Amino acid sequence: MAADPVRVEIDEETKEAIKEALQDMEKPVTLYVFVGPKCRYCDETLRIAKLLEELSPTRNGEHLVRVVIYDKEKNPEAFKKQGIERIPSLTMLEGVIRYTGTPSGEEIRGLVETVIRISQEDSGLDQTTIEKLKTITEPVHVEVIVTPQCPYCPYAALLTNMFAYEVWRIGRRNFIADTVEAYENPDIADKYNVMSVPAIAINGVLAFVGVPYEEDFIERIIDIVKRKKKVGPQIIGESATGL
Repeated sequence: MAADPVRVEIDEETKEAIKEALQDMEKPVTLYVFVGPKCRYCDETLRIAKLLEELSPTRNGEHLVRVVIYDKEKNPEAFKKQGIERIPSLTMLEGVIRYTGTPSGEEIRGLVETVIRISQEDSGLDQTTIEKLKTITEPVHVEVIVTPQCPYCPYAALLTNMFAYEVWRIGRRNFIADTVEAYENPDIADKYNVMSVPAIAINGVLAFVGVPYEEDFIERIIDIVKRKKKVGPQIIGESATGL
C-alpha cells in the first residue's frame, strides 16, 4: 500500500529544529484547531498543533503556543465566527490566517515561521508593501494551494500569511490567507486546474504558479481587487476560467 501523503512522520531531528526555532517567540500565539466527526485527518492536524504547543517555550508556567480545539457539533458558533466550512482546519488571528487541511510535511516550516513572526509582531515585509496593504478596503481571499512534499510551498504560504497579518494589525478582517492542502481538498485544486504547486488564487482568479516576489504579489492583489470592483464578480469569474 502506498504511503499516505498527508501523514508525514516528524522525526526527532525535526522536532529539535522546531523547538530551537520556537525559542525566538516573544508573545503567546493561539492555534485554533477545527475538528469534527468522520474526519480523516483531524487527528493529524491536532497532533501537529499539540506538538508545536509542547515544543514552544514557557512563560509563567504556560507554553507560548496555545491550542484551542473546536468541534463542529459542539462549537458551531466558533466555526461560523471564523468562517470555517471544512475540517480539519487550523487558524490564527480570528481566522484571517487559516490552513484548510493538514499543515504537514514541508508546510510545518511555514506554520512555525508564521507563529514566530506573529509572536514577535514583525511580519518581515517591506514598508512599501505594508503601506499598500493599508489601502485595500475590499475583501481579499488568497488561496495558496500546496502539498506536504512541496519545498517551495511554505514560502508562498508564509508570504500570504504575513499580508493577512499586516491587514489584521490595523484592525481589518477583510484579508484571508488560506493555505489549502490539495490532497484533502481536490475540488479546490481542480477548480483552478492546478498542475503544480504552489498555486495562488486571489479572489477566485489563478494569479501565480510558484512563489511570487513580494512586490509582484501586492501589485497583483491590488489589480484584481480593482478589476473586480470595476467590472463585477461575473466577469472576474469568467477570466479565472480562462487562466
